Amino acid sequence: MMEPRLTAGLRVAALLRRADLAGRAAYVVRRGDDTAGAVCVTVVRPDGQVQLWGQDYDPMADSRLWVMQAEGPARDIDATIVRRRAADPDLWVIELELPEGCAVTDLLD
Repeated sequence: MMEPRLTAGLRVAALLRRADLAGRAAYVVRRGDDTAGAVCVTVVRPDGQVQLWGQDYDPMADSRLWVMQAEGPARDIDATIVRRRAADPDLWVIELELPEGCAVTDLLD
């Protein structure tokens, strides 16, 4: 039996709150569907590189794990997001600004 899941809107609100409490900047770049939209996170590093994080489903644990799905210059990550939003208009895009050495997984659920 599948466990109930939090809505995308609530998960995004929690992520923004955790970032705020940690003193990190976080922004909703694209709003997706409040109920069932997928969430991806871009992490902007001081050197200009951007990481794209998303969730992969683990059927054995019946849970979603955050994994880095791409890394590169902002224009490449932006192009990847444009393609994903074309396929999934419900996708949320959140941007985090993190200093070197700060782990994004500390802020993700």
